[in-house]
Amino acid sequence: MAVPGHFVVLNGVPRSGKSSIVSVIQRTFDGMWLNLGVDAFSGGITPEQFLPGIGLRPGGERPDLEPLLPILFDALCESVMAQSRLGLNVVMDVGLHDDYSTPLGILGRVSNHLRNESAFFIGVRCPIEVIMDRRGKADVGRYVRDEAQDGNGAIPEAVLRWERAVHTPGVYDCEVDTAALTPTECADAIRSRMDQGPPTAFRQVWERTRLP
Repeated sequence: MAVPGHFVVLNGVPRSGKSSIVSVIQRTFDGMWLNLGVDAFSGGITPEQFLPGIGLRPGGERPDLEPLLPILFDALCESVMAQSRLGLNVVMDVGLHDDYSTPLGILGRVSNHLRNESAFFIGVRCPIEVIMDRRGKADVGRYVRDEAQDGNGAIPEAVLRWERAVHTPGVYDCEVDTAALTPTECADAIRSRMDQGPPTAFRQVWERTRLP
């Protein structure tokens, strides 16, 4: 039987720097590290008519897609666990939140899957001003715009919703700030946490969110 692989779950808002950390992990961590998560699911796994799938942003804007999310997150978690049990290492980038038009309990659902696994839950933080600067430099059309974003310097409500929703309740095995640290330094901090012992965050989140 294969020795189970490791896996790391990076949780943060769009443009927080998750993908850059993933690239460093894949290049520098021991063994093969597969990259699964919102980018992979949006880049060919999820049919176009159901996009953004698990990347659906906070605010309840697409209630027609929300019924699909529980099974999509279940599929993601089960896939990651299966690969880990085969001895593969997996890094998963997501923006977990429960800010939908109808409560879905996504964070509790994911935590229930991963609470007994060797899954390190990493909070990827970044000041909102830096997020806005990165959005401005991103490809035109990649991000949904609103009137507050055009010309007057205000923070779009969509960006504020992401920031409020994704880091609730904010229980992590490790947190990194991509404005203060380079992607390599973030990866080093994650590796250091992994060397310190088993993860605990998903079990703590599950304890908080499970029904009596």
